[in-house]
Amino acid sequence: MTTANDLSRLSAKARDFIGGTKGLFIGGEWRAAERGETLPVTDPSSGDEVGRIAQASPADVDAAVQAARRALEDPAWARMRPHQREEIMLRLADLIRDEAGSLAEIETVNSGKLIANTRLFDADLSVHTLRYMAGWATKLHGETMDLSVPYLPNLRFNGFTRRFPVGVVAAITPWNVPLCQAVWKLAPVLATGCTIILKPSELTSLTALRLAELCDAAGVPPGVVNVVTGTGEVTGRALIEHPGVDKINFTGSTRVGQLIAEQAARSFKHYNLELGGKSPLIIAEDADLEKAIHGAAWAIYGNSGQNCCAGSRALIHEKHFDRVVAGVAEIAASIRLGPGLDPASMMGPLVSADHRARVAGHVDRAREAGARVIGGEIVESAGSYFTPAVITGLDHGHPTVQQEIFGPVLCAFPFKDDEEALRIANDTAFGLGASIWTEGLRTANRYFERLKAGTVWINTHNILDLSLPFGGAKQSGVGFELGHEGILSHTVIRAGVMLDEG
Repeated sequence: MTTANDLSRLSAKARDFIGGTKGLFIGGEWRAAERGETLPVTDPSSGDEVGRIAQASPADVDAAVQAARRALEDPAWARMRPHQREEIMLRLADLIRDEAGSLAEIETVNSGKLIANTRLFDADLSVHTLRYMAGWATKLHGETMDLSVPYLPNLRFNGFTRRFPVGVVAAITPWNVPLCQAVWKLAPVLATGCTIILKPSELTSLTALRLAELCDAAGVPPGVVNVVTGTGEVTGRALIEHPGVDKINFTGSTRVGQLIAEQAARSFKHYNLELGGKSPLIIAEDADLEKAIHGAAWAIYGNSGQNCCAGSRALIHEKHFDRVVAGVAEIAASIRLGPGLDPASMMGPLVSADHRARVAGHVDRAREAGARVIGGEIVESAGSYFTPAVITGLDHGHPTVQQEIFGPVLCAFPFKDDEEALRIANDTAFGLGASIWTEGLRTANRYFERLKAGTVWINTHNILDLSLPFGGAKQSGVGFELGHEGILSHTVIRAGVMLDEG
């Protein structure tokens, strides 16, 4: 099979942007890293270097935080009226809409994802995100109230509250949905009047850098949006430890999230953490099997399994276990691996050779433990391809079952009744998502009430919408993105008391 992207398919705009070395966007200006260090940008379909990004130092991070702090206090942004912030966000949405084709191409080359997915989810959903969040800019409000103050019976007081921007936000995004995650973190910042330093994954930074250019073109004042690129160990650490940051918004691994929470606690920073997952997909005795089999396959194999909500544990009523496993395995075998720019590809490569080695290691350990493994093989090519896998026969406590793999690996288990299914489903450190496949309303309600997860899907999986809060339980995170809750998390409330002298 052809494994490498054909870069001649790219539009001129995408081809011109991908090449060369990208700088840092700080205070409305582009600059090289202070130390002159750079990192490679690699196409996962071929392993080839296609460009370079700057490696930001702690001094570069400090410059970005200082720029964000100045912008936060500058009347050009601080005194801007809500409808004007809304207008800027809508202009940015229109610019992304106009650039959707080239943005999707850039994302596909940088991340390995399918071009259809980068267009629909990364580019088009980013437009929708900005338009949805722009509406909140004019709808943030406090409350007024009559106060009792019983210990001063001869005086009357009025009470009121008002919301203010939380301040300077450090936003750290993962490599699996790069542009969309960046916009998810940017949009509430703009809507509430905060400022931001965006640190994308060093593996997939290109669309965040293009987003900075579009923010500038949309009229975002200098310093409101800053983008620093580099490794988590250097750039990310300097950002989360910086005393000038008021809130950290992080999507990534649980291990890093724990370090951020510890650091934030020392200086009482606000934080939002969307972390790992090991989501159960439960197929009840009365499920529509045709829909459930198809849903189970793509809940794990979509985006090559590189999804925090991926349905990586299938819990199947014992009556249907063999049929469902065979059906999912048949779909897995039919998936055409190939480069993301090829519209015939059904699954692209994993993001890097190193990540593929980690995924393969989990599958190998399952084989060593005596599990039955269908698929799960490294494809011999320059790209980081890995065939989708179905694993049965493992103990539920095995690390391959309990740890987040972030690849196209499904572990399947039979269950006898609802109690056993719920026990297995909740037997994990994670709690990001879960789904129940059933034709019974009572069954759906029972699982919805008892599954310990931030989102529970019914007869579907991994469906997100801007109007719903998105977050996890247990080690899957703290706080919410999206929805009203995601907006409010970028504000602080202040109470006021006024003596009524009337």
